[in-house]
Amino acid sequence: MHRLLLGAAIAATATSAYAADAPVVLDQELAQPHISGYGELYLGGLYVSVPGDHATATTAGGTARVNFPIDARWNIQTDAVIDSAWAQGQNLYSYGGAIHGYWRDPSSYALGGFATINGFGGQDFSGAHFYTFSVGPEAQAYFGNVTLYGQAYYGQLRATGESDHLDNWGGRAVVRYFAQDNLRFDGELGFSRYSFSGDHLDTVTVALQAMYRFSGTPLSVFGRYQLDHETFSFVSGSENVHKYVIGLRASFGSDTLLAEDRNGATMDTYRPNVPTPAIF
Repeated sequence: MHRLLLGAAIAATATSAYAADAPVVLDQELAQPHISGYGELYLGGLYVSVPGDHATATTAGGTARVNFPIDARWNIQTDAVIDSAWAQGQNLYSYGGAIHGYWRDPSSYALGGFATINGFGGQDFSGAHFYTFSVGPEAQAYFGNVTLYGQAYYGQLRATGESDHLDNWGGRAVVRYFAQDNLRFDGELGFSRYSFSGDHLDTVTVALQAMYRFSGTPLSVFGRYQLDHETFSFVSGSENVHKYVIGLRASFGSDTLLAEDRNGATMDTYRPNVPTPAIF
């Protein structure tokens, strides 16, 4: 036994010495934090159902996200988003962005906060310009090929030049599962509430998404289904909004979807199915 332990110790010492003298082949530039991100476009449809009636619409939109490392752990991420829907000859759309600031250990977790602002158009608002903003904390936890992501937020819906506003708060939980480095599956559950004059609009969101990145290329394809179940305190019944989309993503600064998730533009925000709040 003593001979075995002595032999193992000598072998370990020799291996360490060789490793110290061996040439470093890792590209240090690639190993350092660097700017990365992606842009994506989608096209699909909406199906809105209420008791005794339903409606359909075409939907399209896009996102651009860029992550800027401040140092080895601190990051700033910026987002730009646009969503649009066409129904009965009318176009409704929203546009805006977000900023995230967070600390990340790619082997463990990320913790930070975010802020968003969005405007709306394509509908007659009697000359008023409506917009929403929100702020809140967010965190991710990494477990091998699984990412857990949580957000909470508070915000308001306002009209320019008006002092009155609607309060909005909510949260969301996301699970990302990487069956392979370039094959990702998402599940999402969220809740949002708009409050006004003692009444409220509640939205429960359930979503599923699959994404595949072509190996050795920056391109990914994805499909997403999202259900927004809306209930109003001031009327009976509820409304279900189904959204089905397919899309294309182009990434830079990352080699795989898993690397993008742990080292790149990994944060996002809640996006309702209808690009203008249902209270309009």
